Amino acid sequence: MLPEVGHFFLILALTLAVLLTVAPMLGVYGGFARLLHSARPLALLTTLFVALAYLVLTVLFVNNDFSVVIVANHSNLSLPLIYKISAVWGGHEGSLLLWVLILALWTTAVALFSKQLPDDLVAQVLSVLGVVLIGFLLFSLLTSNPFLRSLPQIPMNGQDLNPLLQDVGMAIHPPMLYFGYVGFAVAFAFAIAALLRGDLDPAWVRWTRPWTTAAWSFLTLGIALGSWWAYYELGWGGWWFWDPVENASFMPWLMGTALIHSLAVTEKRGHFKSWSLLLAIFTFSLSLLGTFLVRSGVLTSVHAFAADPSRGLFILGFLVLIVGGSLTLFAFRAPKPSTSSGFSFFSREYFLLINNLLLVVATLTVLVGTLFPLIADFFGLGKYSVGPPYFNKLFVPLMLLLIVFLGIGPLLNWKRSQKRHWQTIIFLVLPLGALISAVGVLLFAYKLSLPALVAAGMAGWLVSSMLYDVYYKLRHQVFSFKSLTKLPLGFYVMQLAHVGLIVTAVGIAIVSYYDNKQDVKLSVGERVEISGYTFELEGLKDIRGPNYRADQGVVRVSQDDKLIAILKPEKRFYDSQRGNVMTEAAIDATLGRDLFVAMGEPLGEGAWALRIQYKPFLRFIWLGALIMALAGFLSIFDKRYRRHGTNA
Repeated sequence: MLPEVGHFFLILALTLAVLLTVAPMLGVYGGFARLLHSARPLALLTTLFVALAYLVLTVLFVNNDFSVVIVANHSNLSLPLIYKISAVWGGHEGSLLLWVLILALWTTAVALFSKQLPDDLVAQVLSVLGVVLIGFLLFSLLTSNPFLRSLPQIPMNGQDLNPLLQDVGMAIHPPMLYFGYVGFAVAFAFAIAALLRGDLDPAWVRWTRPWTTAAWSFLTLGIALGSWWAYYELGWGGWWFWDPVENASFMPWLMGTALIHSLAVTEKRGHFKSWSLLLAIFTFSLSLLGTFLVRSGVLTSVHAFAADPSRGLFILGFLVLIVGGSLTLFAFRAPKPSTSSGFSFFSREYFLLINNLLLVVATLTVLVGTLFPLIADFFGLGKYSVGPPYFNKLFVPLMLLLIVFLGIGPLLNWKRSQKRHWQTIIFLVLPLGALISAVGVLLFAYKLSLPALVAAGMAGWLVSSMLYDVYYKLRHQVFSFKSLTKLPLGFYVMQLAHVGLIVTAVGIAIVSYYDNKQDVKLSVGERVEISGYTFELEGLKDIRGPNYRADQGVVRVSQDDKLIAILKPEKRFYDSQRGNVMTEAAIDATLGRDLFVAMGEPLGEGAWALRIQYKPFLRFIWLGALIMALAGFLSIFDKRYRRHGTNA
């Protein structure tokens, strides 16, 4: 009976989503005040019933109701409770319901935290979000029903959750990623509402920015968590693989970054209005494209969920409808570009535009590399594989150019910069950047290489640019802590985000060119030295987990005869019908380096294959992402976003 109740809740949610789409629009354009003001209550009710459906599905997992197909396919009697809860989104149907729930939560957030906005604008925004809710609720009910039963055949036990997903990282990574993915629907809804109104005033943009930044911050965290999970759980020791599904989340992040910067210019200077609208549409469109790639079965990936063509056709049709409809509306209602931009080449606006174009080109580079094998296969042109060499050769130079222009833009004035700004950049900021880079290279004392020098140069350039920016803004004041507090929050948020980018870039550069990876054969008592560390296989153990057994290695790590760590990598054999074998790596991590050991296969006579890796400054990659996300969340507290008006 409980599964039918959950199914009924979804149907009620769909009915309310239809009302949310239709009633407020009738209120806006028909002059019916009651219908206009129904938007907020309808949004809350829709979210309530989606949440109740999700709660019912969670209860079914916890209670081991194997009459429900998704529970039988993705849970097990011996599965720990935390993984029974996370197993709700471990399969396609439950993952999609989580997608819908998070979209509903974003819709409710708009309804609750938009009291300062005009009621007609809120009604239009919520109505557009209702359209998206309708699409995904129909997707769930028609092709991906999470409450589908297997009656009268009820298995005695489930097939178990994929061992790859039986991990704390995967318990928090998908929700965080979805909050980012789905959050861009709010920016999209604001853009469509602006097009419907034919109005893109500064107050509208000011209210769009915090929603966009919040979604971007969640997506940043989600991507970082996914990278962290893939690093230690897959046993390969890498942090990014240019996997198509990884790219599916990276593309809206890149486009969302461009959108954030474009909205800043639109709010402060009134420029890039059409560009901001277009970026909002494309960012959410890329989120939908990512959903299609993950759920259509067109990709083979450890991250992919579904392999049902009917699901792929549904989401592709919905993608075409949303993108095609929004671009058609944009073509008819977008603000006409002015004949004169009002700013020169030597201005902050122009360099922000260059940064935006570089981000868009970088996104297109990733998009082409991701979709080309699919398109070639569809048209019978053969099987192609686009791997890291393509992305590294095209994407990395674009990012280096981006960092160059990123350091220049904040040093320039809006509209037009004077000659002294360029003199400052050439004769002060550049030499200071070179000095900082040289100090950094000497401190880290790494073997010099061109990539390392380029990374140090880029980091030094950005740091010197930020230092001069602080000095320039305080040049008429006595430098003190009090004077620093007078600078606006937005300034510090920008600097903090750029610091995060520097930290991540330095981590990527160092670990990409100075890591040491070796596959070795060791028997108990044998040792190997890697990057100044001695790894000795001290013993082997048979251990038992809640739903698996494992061969566990005991590896002693020392340096100059001093014990550093005892690492215990495992080769796990799960008891379920899947018969999965998993590698559980053991890692000793500090901010400066990671020591990584993963067990391979037994080689006979007590010997095992081990993958041992030394990765310097790997944690900088994720630390930088955390700093960028923190900057995004802090920006939401800017007082400008909590007042309504036309002045920036």
